[in-house]
Amino acid sequence: MAQWTSAVGPAQLARLLSSQQDRPAGPGTRRPPAYRALADGVRLLVLEGRVPVAARLPAERELALALSVSRTTVAAAYEALRTEGFLESRRGAGSWTAVPAGNPLPARGLEPLPPEALGSMIDLGCAALPAPEPWLTRAVQGALEELPPYAHTHGDYPAGLPALRAMIADRYTARGIPTMPEQIMVTTGAMGAIDAICHLFAGRGERIAVESPSYANILQLMRETGARLVPVAMAEGLKGWDMDRWRQVLREAAPRLAYIVADFHNPTGALADDDQRRQLVEAARSAGTVLVADETMTELRLEDDLDMPRPVCGFDPSGSTVITVGSASKAFWAGMRIGWVRAAPDVIRSLVAARAYADLGTPVLEQLAVNWLFGTGGWEQAVALRRGQARQNREDLVAAVRRELPTWEFEVPRGGLTLWVRSGGLSGSRLAEVGERVGVRVPSGPRFGVDGAFEGYVRLPFTVGGAVAEEAASRLAAAARLVESGASGGGEAPRTFVA
Repeated sequence: MAQWTSAVGPAQLARLLSSQQDRPAGPGTRRPPAYRALADGVRLLVLEGRVPVAARLPAERELALALSVSRTTVAAAYEALRTEGFLESRRGAGSWTAVPAGNPLPARGLEPLPPEALGSMIDLGCAALPAPEPWLTRAVQGALEELPPYAHTHGDYPAGLPALRAMIADRYTARGIPTMPEQIMVTTGAMGAIDAICHLFAGRGERIAVESPSYANILQLMRETGARLVPVAMAEGLKGWDMDRWRQVLREAAPRLAYIVADFHNPTGALADDDQRRQLVEAARSAGTVLVADETMTELRLEDDLDMPRPVCGFDPSGSTVITVGSASKAFWAGMRIGWVRAAPDVIRSLVAARAYADLGTPVLEQLAVNWLFGTGGWEQAVALRRGQARQNREDLVAAVRRELPTWEFEVPRGGLTLWVRSGGLSGSRLAEVGERVGVRVPSGPRFGVDGAFEGYVRLPFTVGGAVAEEAASRLAAAARLVESGASGGGEAPRTFVA
């Protein structure tokens, strides 16, 4: 019986490998043999999760033709991978990817490190801050006081607690978007909301238009639902959305869904202006595409003089085109897994009906905690604290990266939690791999693209500040030097750092 569970075609693997472009070798630097470079490229793809474990690789002859190399080169690369534990083979079944015994399975999204690993590793992979105390504790205490009446029920509220749905609807109304509670469904985080929307609107094989780059975990969620992702390139820097490209893709590809982060885009930090939002909605309506607007970063403006644009759904008065997703996880705390969907009442009813076969409902205690925050003014004070933390971290991280890595390029966003950095011509995948060896975890650009795009980028979140930000930049600089030198193997040992 074959041990592989999926397959990677020769053309697809060739595209992924071709994205791994390093800085040209300097004087005296010897390039590795072709087979070694090929083996290293496949190993990196497996370690990053861009080629899954237990994926069948192309036959030697097929891959040699796709890469325009000799079959001997591919055979030698496969043999090196087998020796290192990254490939297994059996006559008649082919060869499939693996990881050596004792290695953790690579993640295909961006998951946080376990707390016990944070002593020796600076985690720049997860764009999330610690809870804004004392507001978390106060919210939980307030929720416990409100819990007894709900404890006498079955506790399943597929659409969410009525009180919280009404509170969220009122908050949209206060932003100038009249909303009824029937237009709100409370979910288990924004990921739960988008997963429900994808399953309702975009079945296996359906097209979904996505920004390129876009949020890595959402891209992977959509892949796993069987969707066909159609990337739409972002404009350079913080300019945001290229409307000519969007109109062309929506007109020609006719995707069932389109997913955008118009407020402090993850990962670039771009902020769509009113005109871009209006044009996006009009283009989606003309194409018959449902536009999913992710508002998880909306409240994280980091400059007091910034006037926020109108919500995307404000340009869709009929409610037939835009579905809005919000969350407490970025603005408040990632451990508060409360999200919500705002849509037309018939869409909400369909989402609620489908939920019976998924998770039935969102935890009551956490809903009560968020409702307490919204109803007491605690939310505004907690978010103000969160903005202050993120603003200071942004300043510290920007200064440290500019000092330690002066050739790296980026524009400083006016809000959000992420810095999108062009890594000085170095491979983001190799920086991510070497970074873990020197004690800093950073996600590479291809995590945020489709088919290997953005190899020359990394994403740095505003989650550390002060001495920790300086140390993170120092470790990134050490990783960059190792990548530039072409060093392989153990590298430097991680150093323990206590914040």
